[in-house]
Amino acid sequence: MRVAVIGAGIVGVTTAFELAADGHAVTVFERRGSVAEETSFANAGVVAPGYVTPWAAPGMPAKVLRHLMGTHAPVRLGRPWAQGQLRWMWRWWRACSQPVWQSNRARMHRLARYSQARLGALSQQLHIEHEQAQGYMVLLRTPKDLAGNRGSLKLLAELGVKFHLVDAARARAIEPGLNPDTPLHAAVHLPDDGVGNCRQFAHLLRGEALRLGAQFRFQRSVLAIEPGTQPLLRHGDAASQDVQAEAFDAIVVCAALGSPGLLRPLGLRLPLAPVHGYSITAPLRIVEGHPEFGPQAAVMDERFKVAISRLGARVRVAGSAELGGRLDRHDARAIATLYKVLDDWYPGCAQLAQVQQWKGARPMLPDGPPVLGASGAPGVWLNLGHGSSGWALSCGSARVLADQIGGRTPDIDVEGLDVGRLRR
Repeated sequence: MRVAVIGAGIVGVTTAFELAADGHAVTVFERRGSVAEETSFANAGVVAPGYVTPWAAPGMPAKVLRHLMGTHAPVRLGRPWAQGQLRWMWRWWRACSQPVWQSNRARMHRLARYSQARLGALSQQLHIEHEQAQGYMVLLRTPKDLAGNRGSLKLLAELGVKFHLVDAARARAIEPGLNPDTPLHAAVHLPDDGVGNCRQFAHLLRGEALRLGAQFRFQRSVLAIEPGTQPLLRHGDAASQDVQAEAFDAIVVCAALGSPGLLRPLGLRLPLAPVHGYSITAPLRIVEGHPEFGPQAAVMDERFKVAISRLGARVRVAGSAELGGRLDRHDARAIATLYKVLDDWYPGCAQLAQVQQWKGARPMLPDGPPVLGASGAPGVWLNLGHGSSGWALSCGSARVLADQIGGRTPDIDVEGLDVGRLRR
């Protein structure tokens, strides 16, 4: 089959590779000049299936209200709000009930575990080195933080996630670079989880897809899709205003926030909204006699919901969830929180004169899980809406989608991941 993939973020690249590996003739269309230039550019890099969870969760509306009242919360509301974002928040609020959240978290966890296994298999089989490191630890500063985490620990156990609740001394042995002066009550250690460089993996997997015959067309914006037995894709070069139309056997939409505009004329209104996240990345200091300077793998400060990851010779600090606002407007409070958490746990570990600051728009559906499979329009398929978990879900989502296009039953249960759930 001739298959077009729209979008070359981590989801689009993994989709292109899996389809090419199945023998399809794949062409990827990307409006930017390379892969992983937007949401996949500088994320935390953490792959921890047990902590892949819907943003729509019990207690989240109260956190949003606390923010509106001026108190600290890891959730922020940007400005301006669009009318569609207000509708999105209404659907998100309805999905925050305990039963809905439990169902959606189970769906996401199932896909995340499958994706973690697929990522590991591809890394090993293709000898892809993407600055990966094993181990993930959630830091609990006080007994109150631990008490607030009991429900999550219970759920981890129910989901079969391997973890250990450790005391402060054990946590500092696992991560010897942790600041001894910052209070630490306990930690949750997940030895089978870890961290990797999402953008680097995307570039290397693109190379593998090219070797399988896939084509990548950069700086080509998809303007319209016409469904059918041989769906038509219209694309153009913004610089030259050159518009072309090509027919394919199937079109896969992985265009993140560009997807709703392409799908709306087909009668499919996807409630995607940008939930922005921030990160700072800087080279680690080289201190003779202190090889443990900085994190060994990845940690997450539970109170501030900020992750600190080691990516080779660099450290990345990522967090915040900002609904609304603009990509080009940075919230100074969110950035300040990243610096604070880094200084709390690993003071002086980074060369901050060379810091790279980033803000990304994560395309999120109000209930949490992505949408995989047939769109309902002939010849058009969907793999989008992964939110802040795109890196953790990408390899599994791509394999599921490739199996569906090939007429095979996926290896995992995909109940609740189809577009039909958004029409109910």
